[in-house]
Amino acid sequence: MTVDSPAVVVADPDASERSATVDALEAAGLAVGSVGSIADIETTVTADTDCVVTATTFPDGDAFDAVDAVRTSNPDCVCVLFTADSPSDLPRERPDQIVEYVPQTVPNARERLVDVVGNAVRSSSQAAYPIPADETERLAAVGEYDIDELGAEATFHRLTTLIANHFDINVAFIGLVDAHEERFIACVGANWPTLAREDTICTHTILTDEVLVVEDVHEDPRFSAVDRLDELDIRSYAGARITDEAGNALGAVCCIDDEPRSYSRAEREDLRRFADEVQEQLRLRKRLSDGVE
Repeated sequence: MTVDSPAVVVADPDASERSATVDALEAAGLAVGSVGSIADIETTVTADTDCVVTATTFPDGDAFDAVDAVRTSNPDCVCVLFTADSPSDLPRERPDQIVEYVPQTVPNARERLVDVVGNAVRSSSQAAYPIPADETERLAAVGEYDIDELGAEATFHRLTTLIANHFDINVAFIGLVDAHEERFIACVGANWPTLAREDTICTHTILTDEVLVVEDVHEDPRFSAVDRLDELDIRSYAGARITDEAGNALGAVCCIDDEPRSYSRAEREDLRRFADEVQEQLRLRKRLSDGVE
């Protein structure tokens, strides 16, 4: 399909998958073009292209080559990886290249993709957010944790105070990531009850069991255009995922500062230990609340 100056380009070597994605985006009123190779991306993407939806593999390269081709023509273009591959199966050398990730394995995947791409075309903020492949089960697990009912506020306030002092940072928080927002169940140094999920960094943290560090938000292509982070004076970030006993990601324990900063290996291990303590407290209180010995 050829569209003059398309707002969205779908790049996928599988003709049937490509056609289904194009149809879903066009039904949402978007101007869509499509290509099946990296070489075609180079000739199709222009400075007027708002978003490229890319598959993982092509006859002449992979998704990271696709993003390189996009960036050559349009450095500010939002790139969305739409694939059945999980984040852990993707190449790890250039994780900063993919701005957004939407798994084809979640229910109504193309509806979710339409939302992400629509946001990318309409605004310059982070294009919605990546969704874990087990999002349905994960959200059900998050819904099991009523913090008021668990009576954990005082404990988590003490822990976030310890974290802020230990790392000498402006803000430390514990957040649970719901379907469309992050709830801060403890936050020292700021008054953030919630934050829209598309404005959070934690929505990326819950995808990995490694500590996620963003040394300078302004230099990270995933977050540099998210105005809300600037409004909250978030310049650097470190976060460690917390899970329930079944391994479902609930949220993250995080460090925030208003200046760029790095975290040493020892500091990352310390943050992981703090997150483990929060995780254990949540699990223990959940078992007690459920009447489980």
